[in-house]
Amino acid sequence: MDIVFGVLGGLGLFLYGMHVMSAGLQKVAGSKLKDIISMLTSNRIMGVMVGALVTAIVQSSSATTVMVVGFVNAGMMQLAQAASLIMGANIGTTITAQIISFKIVKYAPIIIGVSVGIWLFTKNRKTKQMAEAFIGFGMLFIGMKMMGDSLGPMRDVEAFRTMLVSFGTHPFMGILAGFAITVVVQSSSASTGILLALAIEGLIPIESGLPILFGINLGTTTTAIISSVGANKTAKRAAAFHFLFNVIGTLIFVSLLRQPTYLLITYLSPGDVARQIANAHTFFNVTTTIILLPFTSLLIKVAFKMVPGGEEAVLGVKYIDERILSTPAIALGAAIKETLHMGKTAGQTLHASMDAIFYKDQKKIDEVMRVERITNELEREISMYLVKLSNSNLSASSRETVDGLFNTINDIERVGDHSENLAELAQFKLDGNLHFSDEAFVELREISTLTIEAYETALSAMVTLDENMVNDVLHKEKEVDRLEKRFRGNHISRLNAHQCIPSSGVIFLDMISNLERISDHAANIALAARDEIRGGRYK
Repeated sequence: MDIVFGVLGGLGLFLYGMHVMSAGLQKVAGSKLKDIISMLTSNRIMGVMVGALVTAIVQSSSATTVMVVGFVNAGMMQLAQAASLIMGANIGTTITAQIISFKIVKYAPIIIGVSVGIWLFTKNRKTKQMAEAFIGFGMLFIGMKMMGDSLGPMRDVEAFRTMLVSFGTHPFMGILAGFAITVVVQSSSASTGILLALAIEGLIPIESGLPILFGINLGTTTTAIISSVGANKTAKRAAAFHFLFNVIGTLIFVSLLRQPTYLLITYLSPGDVARQIANAHTFFNVTTTIILLPFTSLLIKVAFKMVPGGEEAVLGVKYIDERILSTPAIALGAAIKETLHMGKTAGQTLHASMDAIFYKDQKKIDEVMRVERITNELEREISMYLVKLSNSNLSASSRETVDGLFNTINDIERVGDHSENLAELAQFKLDGNLHFSDEAFVELREISTLTIEAYETALSAMVTLDENMVNDVLHKEKEVDRLEKRFRGNHISRLNAHQCIPSSGVIFLDMISNLERISDHAANIALAARDEIRGGRYK
């Protein structure tokens, strides 16, 4: 039992160290991680490089592929882009194995001690975050040492040594073992860490390590497959592509390249099984990518065959996906895009409500009621997402952005509510066959046009972070206030002059009051954008 507890404890510390290191690196990367993802184009080589770089930061190919599934599911990435990124993720994950195989565990206490000292006494945010990453780095090695020390006594167990040696003579069993371990721990880096711990303790020969390594590369695909359950068909195809890519790579190496790989790695690192496994891991993924990259389109076609059919129209959320939460900087970008989507949805109700008023259109009234329900659902979904995002590893300025988004989605939801009020007033006017004077129609069109312009400019300011747009919204809001007071006075004068009936007059006053409230919320959205401009989004 001491061996089991020691291995589990070491594995737990290893995984926690990886998590701390990844969190620190992501904080340091900040907006750069978002910029890296935005570099994705139709250029496949660039996509591979981006995938490798992102995985080097998040320290897990499984996390990257799950994130990719989330991107595709949210419509933020095309399948061809996802394919390149997945290939690169397989290469990026080998960096962890390379670092571990250098056996610098004796320096881990020094790394942790110095890093904790820096973390405690520095006031520079970036330096503190980098120190946090190095603390995780040191913990990772201590976890490795714990696993190795716990597994050490197993070298005297003949049955255990015989089983490990048998994986070399029966490669299929080795592949199955690597696959099973990775399915259980759901991390190829952790599985590779266990394999390297065995190698460092001299418990496994390279002949047995290679099949296990191939199985680990197969097992890592299950994480993305599991993650794609409940996602759209394009996301399922991304997971299918990952599976195809690793299966074909494994078949190539088991059948054709196993011996060349053995000869190469033993030549590069004679007598050092840990370095041989790390080099084989890198060679496997780089070579597989080089071989299969020209056939990306063909593999995508096969993925379409595996997951047939088209996508259904999606109502509600488009960009936020919990799979992206593992990379907070990117998840924040998705939340901003979803908030803008919610804003445009509420804008749709505003346009439809005014059309219903001007053209006595029952279909427009019904549209407002239907779309307003979607706006409310978006507000709930985004709020829950922001709560989860606020509990992740965010920088101080990103946390301020999240707080601002809570206020913005509330303002947008209120715009939807006021648009619904306008539609209800249009319904009352239509049912009662009530009429406005020509002057009232002219005034209503003027104030509604200005209100809509203020609202749409505020949404644009959210994206562009242009202070001139913010000032334009604030100017329009003041003008709407002025018009509302003037038109209210004009209409009361018309009522006194019996130019319109009281029931129509009440509806008109309620309409311009709702429009004035909408302009207030537009100003709030613009002010939130101003806070972002002055605070510096993602810094």
